[in-house]
Parts: sequence; structure tokens; C-alpha cells
Amino acid sequence: MLLSEQSLLLILFISLVAIFLYVRYKKLQYLQVMQKPFPFEWVSLLEEKLPIYQKLPEFLQQELQQKIKHFLYTKVFIGCAGLVITDEIKVIIAAEANLLILNRPSNCYKSLKWIYVYPSVFVAKREVKNEYGLVAKTRTALLGESWQNGKIILAWDNVESGMRNFHDGHNVVLHEFAHQLDQESGQANGAPLLYTKDSYHIWSRVFSDEFTQLQKALQQGKHTLIDRYGATNPAEFFAVVTEVFFEKPQALQKLHPELFTLLKDYYQLDPRDWN
Repeated sequence: MLLSEQSLLLILFISLVAIFLYVRYKKLQYLQVMQKPFPFEWVSLLEEKLPIYQKLPEFLQQELQQKIKHFLYTKVFIGCAGLVITDEIKVIIAAEANLLILNRPSNCYKSLKWIYVYPSVFVAKREVKNEYGLVAKTRTALLGESWQNGKIILAWDNVESGMRNFHDGHNVVLHEFAHQLDQESGQANGAPLLYTKDSYHIWSRVFSDEFTQLQKALQQGKHTLIDRYGATNPAEFFAVVTEVFFEKPQALQKLHPELFTLLKDYYQLDPRDWN
């Protein structure tokens, strides 16, 4: 039986009201979450597991707490290979991820929806094309991976080692979330969204020079502050120097002053104040 025009209009009206009420409910629910005090248990977790938290000035601690609440409300954590997701896993990953967007304009990783966490190293399957155009399937062991389709994958044991030693220049959470920032420009190419058009010219010059210098230094067998993985491509270079910027800022400023200044201007922070 065909529905009358009045019936169709009534159904449309009810559907619109339902959508409006749902959106309104979700907004009120979000506001309630954000207005609640930051749980004392989470503060204890940060103080115990992430020592750098206590070195942040109070206003950055407060901002970090709000960003953690937003992050945990808007992202879904999924345990893999039998890993049970706990508050510790969620809060620590959220805290380190949001260090990258403190004190500056940000969309709070809007495109990111899911965080998959493995207990340890996970294996990713890849299709690789050789010089003759033939495709071969490979299996690669990874500690972390960032996707442009709203996913990040992390190995929890490596996250733990990174938070225990926040001064060794290696941190898988900082690395993978730096890729997310890089991808905000539309592609992962080592040039994230900057604040002014003029900034891109300076960024391109400094990063290109530093990337080339790293490759040359490694070819000559020299020891470098910046991990050799940064020489893979510009996207990996940005992620690796982000790790160094937050964990070894004094050394980066001394050995690579222009690079340090660009990162300080981009992140709107100076980690030397809390290292």
C-alpha cells in the first residue's frame, strides 16, 4: 500500500526530530564528561607512569587533562591478540598523544577513530612491487603504525618502555601521532599544516637540508642524534625528529638549532623547560 503524502511528511518530520534529539543528547553527554573533574586515579597514573607530567607547568597539566578526557570520549580503543584494554593503557596513550597538541590550535586528531593495541610486536602483511613490476607479499614486524583511514596501531610493551625512559629519543606514541599530524595536510610528506603560507618555504628548506645531511652522515658511518630510521623518507624524518624534540631537546637545539627552532614554533612548546 502506497503511503500518502501526509504520512511521508510525518515520517520525515519524526526522523528529523529523532536526529535532532540524538545530536542534542550526544552534545549534552559530551559536555557532562568534559565538566567532570579529572579522576584522581588518572592523576596518580600519570604521576607514577609518566614522570614528565609532574614537570609540566600547572596550566599545561590542566590542559592536558581536558584533552585526555576529550580523546577518550571520541576515540575507541581495541585490544588485539588477547590484550585487555585498561585505564592505564588508555590514559597513558592519550597523555602522550596529546603532548603534541598542547598549547596550540588543533582539531584534536579529528580524523582518528580507532586505536588498536597489541601486547607486543605485531606482524603486518604488505604487497611490495619489485623493479620488474612483480608483486610479492611480505610480513613485517612492527611496533606501531599510523593509517590515514582513522586508525593507529601500537605495541603496548613498547609504549611502556617509551614512557619509562622519556629521555632516550625513542617513543612510539609520539612517533605514530606525529604521522597523524603530518597526514592532516592531506598526505604524509613531512610537512604538516603550518600557521602561515610563508612558513612552508622555510620548513621545506630546513627539513630538506637536515634530511639530506642525515642521509650523508649515515652513508659515511657517522653517529647521529637523529635515528637512522628518519632517513627512510621525509614523513619518517618528521616523526623521528618529533621524538627527539620532546625527549632530547637540549641536544637537538645544540646540534640542529634551525630544526629545533622550527619544531618549537610548530609545537608552540619548549620541552627544555621540563627535561
